[in-house]
Formats: sequence, structure tokens, C-alpha cells
Amino acid sequence: MTPSYKGRFAPSPTGYLHVGNAWVAVLAWLDARRKGGAFILRVEDLDEARSRDAYRQAMIEDLRWLGIDWDEGPDVGGPAAPYEQRLRRGLYEQALARLREARELYPCFCARSRLLSIASAPQGLFSDEPRYDRRCLRLSDAERVELAAVKQPSLRLHVPDEALVTVDDRLLGRTTARPAEGGDFVVRRADGVMAYHLAVVVDDHAMGVTDVIRGADLFPSAFRQVYLAARLGYAPPRYAHVPLVVDEEGRRLAKRHGDLSLRALRQVGVRSEQLVGFLLWLAGQLDRPEPVRLAEVTHRFDLARLPRHPVVWRKAYTAWLQAHADL
Repeated sequence: MTPSYKGRFAPSPTGYLHVGNAWVAVLAWLDARRKGGAFILRVEDLDEARSRDAYRQAMIEDLRWLGIDWDEGPDVGGPAAPYEQRLRRGLYEQALARLREARELYPCFCARSRLLSIASAPQGLFSDEPRYDRRCLRLSDAERVELAAVKQPSLRLHVPDEALVTVDDRLLGRTTARPAEGGDFVVRRADGVMAYHLAVVVDDHAMGVTDVIRGADLFPSAFRQVYLAARLGYAPPRYAHVPLVVDEEGRRLAKRHGDLSLRALRQVGVRSEQLVGFLLWLAGQLDRPEPVRLAEVTHRFDLARLPRHPVVWRKAYTAWLQAHADL
């Protein structure tokens, strides 16, 4: 095992894993194993109100059904345990304390309705989300004390306008951008839940993750996370943002696509080898969709053969899998 590579898959237990999740998990696992590296399963259950124990257990079962194993994780332990984010709050608080000491955080009292009303950024990586206007950054100490008496604030990281971040993505190439174009971002929500950006940066560092393979929709997040890692004194991982699996309307596959959950496919008799072979065909690793086990293709997996555009999951694909299922 090569210690210079450690990958991970980090789903949220808010529903059953679906074909889109399997796509990322398979690619991340194959890349790690092809390089002789280690692989981590991490449960991103920061939002305990939406997470369910049943989904945690189903997630582990479905991944093992696919043929994916891991060297560290919630059920096997490891040197960076625990591997469930809800149990790692102390580490996030330590990171917040460092940022607070450096005077890089400020409380934000803005209501969600106001945030949603802010005009979206006109262009760039963050054009599809509202850009915070730093209203609360300009509050006086007295104003903050007055507002804190009636409302619990979120915490935002102030990102200077001049800050530049470069992400050298294995698939998308080298890109330099200003994370401030997306505005100062939340690192702890008003309800006390740690934000994704903070938790993922802290956990990837603490767990020694060297390579992150995830969906292309998270590419803009990389600039914020690389910036945050630098503020905490961490070296960021290498990134590869893979194309998304979308439906025929171009929408990213999500939990609303219930018939494409791994649990639903298993229940109608679809075999893991069939699904794996289909995904690897879509990923440019096989000439045709044929049943295959992950272990059989590890030695010839090449991330560079992935398409550079979203992968459309057609209804005919589901019908094909169901027609070839073991009923």
C-alpha cells in the first residue's frame, strides 16, 4: 500500500444511495486501488435532524454490495476515528477557535429571507448562488451585542477581495480564481451546526486524505476549501471533479429519483456486476456494458478516460438493468 495516496468517499445519510452516488464511489475507489492507496469511508452527518441510522446502515450495505471496501471507516475504525462527523465537533470547534483568534470570523445575524433576496453574482464560478453583501461585517461592537441578545448568529469567514486561489484539478486543469467572488461564507450555522466547508477541510486534513474525487458541482467549493485550508495551515488535497450523472432533463441525480436508488435496484434483482459494468462503460473504461466486478478492472482503470461532459442516465438504461435482473 502506497502511503502517498489516501482517497475517500463521504456520503450523507439523508436517504438511500443512488446511481449518482455509486458513480462517484466507484471512481474514487478504483483510483485509490489502482495507485495502491488507502481508502476511507466517512459519514457526513453534520445535520443530525435530517440524518437517519437506517440510511447509515443501508449505505454501508449498498457500498459493500457494489464491491467497495475501505481501510478506515465507521464500522472498521482507524487512526483518525471517529469517522462520523456528528462525533467530531470538538475538532471543528478547535478550528473555529484558531480562526477567531486570527480575527477572520464575524457573526452574521441576517435572516434566511434576506439572504435569499440578495441578487446573485452576475458571473464566474459562484454565479448560481447569492453573494453575501457583508452587511454584518460592518456592524459595530455595540450593534452586535444588541443583535446577539435576540438572535443567535451564524459565523462567516471573511475572504479578502484580493485573495487568489489556484486549483490544479486532475480533470479540469489549472484554474485561478478569487473566492471572494462568492462572498464571505458560513463556517457555522446559526443553529450551531458546523458548515460543510469547515468540516470537510478539517476532516480531510485530520484523516490524511491526499486525493479527493467528487462531482463537478462541487468544483466552486474547492476554491473556498483551499483558501480555508491555507488559513488553518493545512496543505489541501489533490482534486478531481468528475462529470455528474444527470437525468434526461439535465438534472443531477438525487434522492428524488427513487427508482435509481441502489436499494430499489437491488430489490428488483439487479446484480452489482451489472450496475458496475454499466457505470464503467459510461466512464469510458469498458467498450460495452457487460457484467464485471470492480476487482477485475482495477489494474486498467484510468481516470483520464472519463468524459468531460455530464453523463446522461437514460430511462432505457434502467429498463435494461431491470430486464437483465435476477428475478
